[in-house]
Formats: sequence, C-alpha cells, structure tokens
Amino acid sequence: MQRLSDFIRSHEEELVDEWERFARSLPGASSESVEVLRDHAREMLRVIADDLDQAQTPNQQFAKSLGEADASAFARTATAAQEHGAGRAERGFSFGQMISEFRALRASVLRRWAEHRNGAGQEALEDITRFNEAIDQAIAESVQRYTRDVDNARERFIAILGHDLVTPIGAITTAARFMQESPDLPQLHRPLVKSIESSATRMQRMVSDLLDFARTHLGEAIPITRSTMDLRDAVEAAIAEIIASNPGAVIQFDSTGDSTGRWDYDRLVQAAGNLIGNAVQHGESNKPVVVTIRGEPNEVVLSVNNRGPVLPKESIPRLFEPGKGAAAGNGRHLGLGLYIVDQIARSHGGYVNVTSTVKDGTTFTLHLPR
Repeated sequence: MQRLSDFIRSHEEELVDEWERFARSLPGASSESVEVLRDHAREMLRVIADDLDQAQTPNQQFAKSLGEADASAFARTATAAQEHGAGRAERGFSFGQMISEFRALRASVLRRWAEHRNGAGQEALEDITRFNEAIDQAIAESVQRYTRDVDNARERFIAILGHDLVTPIGAITTAARFMQESPDLPQLHRPLVKSIESSATRMQRMVSDLLDFARTHLGEAIPITRSTMDLRDAVEAAIAEIIASNPGAVIQFDSTGDSTGRWDYDRLVQAAGNLIGNAVQHGESNKPVVVTIRGEPNEVVLSVNNRGPVLPKESIPRLFEPGKGAAAGNGRHLGLGLYIVDQIARSHGGYVNVTSTVKDGTTFTLHLPR
C-alpha cells in the first residue's frame, strides 16, 4: 500500500496545481509570480515528504510540539515556508489569508490521498499524524518570518512618522510663531498666520497620537520616563494649552492634598490635555469644565467633569478603544485621545474610568499610584 510520502511525490504537480488555484484566488494574488508561488509549494511538499520518511522517536515528536525543530528566523538560508511568509508580508496579505493557504494545502493532500487509498490502517494513521506535524511546523516557520517582517515594517512606519512628518511640521509651527512676533507683519495677515500655527499644532498632535497608537496597538507600551514631579504643574500646563487654542473655554481648577509623585511629566500633560480638551469640545459652552486633583495616601486622582449630553451606557465600555472615543469621527480628531489616556495610565500602573449621569454630568477620572 502506498505511503503518504510516496503519494505526495507522485502527485506533486496535481497538488501544486490545486493549491495554486486557491492561493491565486486570494485578494492581492492576481499579479503574483506563478513560478515563485509554485516553487514555495513544491519545496514545502518535498520537505514534508522527506520528513515523513524519517524515523521519529517520542522525544523527537515532543520536541517538535515545542517548536524546537523549527528553523531559526535568523538562519542564513530561509526555508520555503519562511520565504512564503516573507513574501506574504511584503505583498500585504493578512495573517488569516496566509494561514488559509496552509489549511488549503493540508486539506488538498489529505482529501486526495483518502480518495487514492482504500481503508485506514495503522500506517495511514501514523502518516496523517506525521503529516499534520510537518504542516504545523511549516505554518510556524511561515508565521515567524511573516511576523518579523511585519514588525520591521512597523518600525519603518514609526521612523517615517517620527522624522519625515514631525520635523517639517515643527518647522511650520516655529516659522508661524516667529512671523506673529514680527512687528512688520500686516494686521490683515495675522489671522492667517495664526490659523497656520494652530493647524500645524493640531497636525503635530495627530502625528503624536498616531505614533503612540502604532507603538501600543502593535505590541509596545507607551514609553515613560519617571521623575519626581507635581501633577498640578502638568495640569496647569495642559489647561494653558487648551485655553490658547479655545479662547472662550471656561475651566475651573482646584487641587487638594499632596499632588506629587514619580511620573512622566510630558505624558501627564498629554493625558490631562486630552481629557480637558475632550471635555471642552463636548461640554455645554455656557457651563465650565471642572478639573480637580485629589491627593490620597497611595495615589493622586485627577478628575475632569463637564455638562453635556449623557453618554449612552452601552458606549462607555468602548470609549477607550482606538477610534471609539467621543472625539472620533468629527474630522478634526482621530478618535485616539481617550485610548492614549488609557495607555498612559496603564504605563504608570494606574487606570482611568468614566461616569455619566444627568445629575452629575460626565466625569473622567485618572488614578495614578505615586
């Protein structure tokens, strides 16, 4: 009776044809190089067939289950599975699409072999087990390389945002401020220059939010540098920024107790600014935004309250998700402000929550362990 390894070798072209048809049906694969695609499949099938012919001890099988047989992501020569993962990452295929290709290859081989072979004896069961192990190893190697290349793309994306956009926006902001300070600037042009400055500042904030989102959403924590500071100073700086861009805003600020701790000053200015700016934007214009700091024995609590529409209960659990915040979708914000506040709180070992009622208004509360 023909073993699975021999079946794979003798039906290699048929199996590759069937797999190619599936792979080329995926979005983005229509312009794929046929030869490259077929070479990956052929090489993976040959490696699997050779593996099936090798005797395997229980210890070797256990080592495989732990991934100890997988090729290194940094090996000088890549396996066919690794090359396939790299190619899928480069062409923008989703993780699910890549995995579906291996599922299709597995299903095609086992289905055709079942049609070819009558009965399922002990040898057949052993072959199926070994084949599944080999496919799983190919998946692991492909995922490993795919993930590595996607991570590299993420780092390039962050570098572009951090340099190629931040630098020119900073130059625009600086130039606009310099022009406003010049006595030679005609009065007629001052509102235009002020508009340039405020727009550039808003762009700078958006880029900063995107940088933070890219770091956190793709596996990193928001970086913080702790130093002894007073939360009151950070909040006052945030309020000054909000009033500068919203001259009509009315903000009441009060602080009680010890408001010092070891935190990241710039990040807390950012968090307070996001909370206060959100309250100013969505609160009733004739009611003040009330900001309070309360020093407790083990933590300091920042609260930001505004009067306005009550938040629907079903929306509250999702407010801190990216794109789900109250500022999302208005054309001026990316909906990342509350998400970033939550991430800054987490980086400090704290948390943020929200309550919203007709009687008390909407209150966002940031808890910071000292």
